[in-house]
Order: sequence, then C-alpha cells, then structure tokens
Amino acid sequence: MNSGHTVFRQLLQFLPRHDFNVCVNRYRGEYRVKKFSTFDHFLCLSYAQMSSRDSLREIETCLNSHREKLYHIGFRGDVSRTTLADANERRDWRIFQDFGLVLIGIAQQLYQDEPLAIELKQPLFAFDSTTIDLCLSLFPWAEFRKTKAAVKMHTLIDLRGSIPTFVAITTGKVNDVRMLDTMPVQENAVYTMDRGYIDYARLFAIHKQGAFFVVRAKDNLKFQRLYSLPKDKEAGIRADQVITLVTKKSKKGYPERLRRVSYVDKEQNKRFVFLTNNFDITAKTVADVYKQRWQVELFFKWIKQHLRIKAFYGTSINAVKSQIWVALCMYLLIAITKKRLGIQCSLYTFLQILEVNIFEKKPISSL
Repeated sequence: MNSGHTVFRQLLQFLPRHDFNVCVNRYRGEYRVKKFSTFDHFLCLSYAQMSSRDSLREIETCLNSHREKLYHIGFRGDVSRTTLADANERRDWRIFQDFGLVLIGIAQQLYQDEPLAIELKQPLFAFDSTTIDLCLSLFPWAEFRKTKAAVKMHTLIDLRGSIPTFVAITTGKVNDVRMLDTMPVQENAVYTMDRGYIDYARLFAIHKQGAFFVVRAKDNLKFQRLYSLPKDKEAGIRADQVITLVTKKSKKGYPERLRRVSYVDKEQNKRFVFLTNNFDITAKTVADVYKQRWQVELFFKWIKQHLRIKAFYGTSINAVKSQIWVALCMYLLIAITKKRLGIQCSLYTFLQILEVNIFEKKPISSL
C-alpha cells in the first residue's frame, strides 16, 4: 500500500466504486446535482464517523483545514455545511443502505471461514436491537413514548467476524419480536436471541425454514415433559428435556417438540433456561451458543462509543437513516480492509487505531 497516501485514502481503495455508482443511479442520487456529488456526500459523512465530529460546522472546518489533501482523497466538490445539510435532507438514504448491503456480501464472503469461539459446525447468528434516544421536539416522527422519541436499530450479527448482515431502522415504538418477520433466515444456521423474541408462531416459522434457534425461556413457561436426556452436572447442566407446550395459544403457535435446557453459570451463579429446536448438539453447546449473544451487545456498545449514531447532523428520517447506514458502511469497509491486509488485532482495536491516524501518510499495515 502506497505510504504517500493518507490512511483515509488507503481505506477508500477497498471501496467497490462501481457498486457504489450502481446504487447512486438506482435512486437518481445525481439528479439536478452540479457540485456536491453523492460520493462527496458519502466521504463527508464517512470522515465524520472516523473522526467523531459532532456537527456540520465541525465537519466543514476540519475538512477544509485539510483542503490540499481532499482532491487526492476523492473529493471533487467544495465542502460546506449548508450543502451537506441539504444533501442529508434530500438525497435518498436508500443509496447508502444498498451500498451497505453490497459491503455486507463482501465481508461475509471474506469471513466465512473464520472460526467460531465455540464448537459448532453450523453458521451462528445473534439477533437483537438497540435503542437510540432522541429529543421529541426535534424528532417528532420518531414515536416512542409521550415525552420521548427514539429509533431502534435491529441487527443480525454473523458471529464469524462480528459482521452485521441485516439491519432495520425503525421508530422506538416497533416491538422487537415483529422484526422476526423480516429477519433473513439461512437453512441449517443457528440463531440466538433473548427472551424478548419469544413468539412461538414466529419461532416455528424459523423451524419450518430448516434453521435452528436458541432462546432464553420466559419464567412463566408452561410445558409438559415428554422425557429427559442424560445431563452433565459438572458442566452446569441441571436438566435436558424434550417437551411440548401446553397452553392453547403456545401449542397452536409451535405444535412440535422443543428441547428445554436448564443451565447454571458458575461464574455468575445464575440459572438460565433455554429453548431450542436443535436436538443434535450437546446441552452445554446450547448454553455456549446463547453466551455468544453477548457479541451483539458488544457491537452495539462499541459503535455507540466510537461511531456517530447517538448525535445526528439532521433531524429528518432521511438524515438519520443516511448517517446510521454510512456508519455501518465504514464499519464494514474497515472489516474488509483488515481481512484483506491480514491485520491480526481485533476489529475493534483496528478501528480505534485508524481513528487517530485518519490523515497520516503511512501504510495501514504499519499502524
């Protein structure tokens, strides 16, 4: 990698520009645009993500202080806060969403052979959501509560590399369990979720598609035990049972057998009960699968701390979704760069290193 280029420019060399242009043309991103192109827009928001800028004025000031470097990075138009604000309001956010999906496909292919932290041959995914609080007077469209606004980011993480493979941005009022209807399901894959996603009809839909789930059971679970499987008390397994649901609604939603695993985590001194439709893996593996769900929590925590998805540069739904999707695009682009350059540190550490060297002229591999 040429050390005469800034770190930011080197990152952009891994950007599939043709695919970006296809997304732009799909939504007419250049319609009646003379100076500030969609790519300029993307670069401004990407720089803001990488350097943690808080406002449009700060983005404008900081970028223009590096004016002599902007052309070599890829900018072709002048950077001004009014132009950027107008683009956030008018330019279709789906351009950045579709480009994010392109990057997801590339990242998944690169990380498909990445080993899991547990002994599991099947692909493993974790599904959860995070709530981003907003000011009700500034974001009245983001309904949540009477005195509060919020958006939710529903995310499916491929645990081979912590790659987000599905993201849906909704208002805070949308119930998490409803997103199971739109979550993509891959045959023979395993999906782990918290008990907020228990809806037996929707879980049965996952089962019918040939996939597996591991969810934490609710405390009021009503069931009938058909028979028990051998349990390994040394591994913390207190029960491993094959059950059927007994209430009218739950039995109608999930008419087939389920597996119930009771597990005591000795480190936390806490008991967990899991439900799964996978009868082939060990009870301890069921517990280990659920433990991996913490990686999606780590993902949410990290992007809230290091990417700009808590403070927004515009108040419209278009501006908010554009900013979130560009943040995800940068996360994915850095994951792609890390893999292609063979960087050995964790993805989160690599992102932190890039943040403080964004305009340095040194090879990324030497950071």
